[in-house]
Amino acid sequence: MRVIFNEEMKAVALNIERMAEFVARAMNDAGSALVNADLEAAQTVIDNDAKLDALEANVVDQCLILLARQNPVATDLREVVATMRLAATFERMGDLTSHVAQIARRTWPDCAIPSQAKETVEKMVDFLHVLAGQLTDMLSNRDVNVADAIIHGDDVMDKLHEDIFALVEGEDWNGTRKQLIDLVLLSRFMERIGDHSVAAARQVVFIVSGFDPTKKPEPDKDTVVA
Repeated sequence: MRVIFNEEMKAVALNIERMAEFVARAMNDAGSALVNADLEAAQTVIDNDAKLDALEANVVDQCLILLARQNPVATDLREVVATMRLAATFERMGDLTSHVAQIARRTWPDCAIPSQAKETVEKMVDFLHVLAGQLTDMLSNRDVNVADAIIHGDDVMDKLHEDIFALVEGEDWNGTRKQLIDLVLLSRFMERIGDHSVAAARQVVFIVSGFDPTKKPEPDKDTVVA
């Protein structure tokens, strides 16, 4: 039974890695579509979202079959449950990249980024490009160091998101109402992609170590806290 579980779990892990690769590609293509007004890249992201949805459904089905047939406990159960959460997280990230691509497609042939926000948005896109590489490395190697870098690096994206809000609320903003709405939505979508990347990183840490990085370990009762 153990051999069967391991083989079936390998198949699930391969599908999760494929999901990470799909998401990473979508993040890069959505960024290119946005910065370069690339209609083909935008359409590719939108079209591929259905493939990511199908992969998520497949992973969930595989995990449910594992739970039903193998009755995993302890470490095995932890991995199966965390994998289902990972699949849901990646599926949502795919939706968000599709939302970015849809705005780029809707505004084509014009660029969706107002000139005032170009520098900040390009920094957000560059951040997502780096993040895309980290996601695939983290999943393929189950690397908790990369996961930790993702978790602690999210403040950069949060700050850029705040900069966008400061821009559109400032006296110097001269964009149209439509540009303001699109810009705020784009910033929010990219910030949420960062947040979901953090959620994925936490699940990888949980799978590997059993430690939930969303929670602080309980202090030792004998420890005196100053």
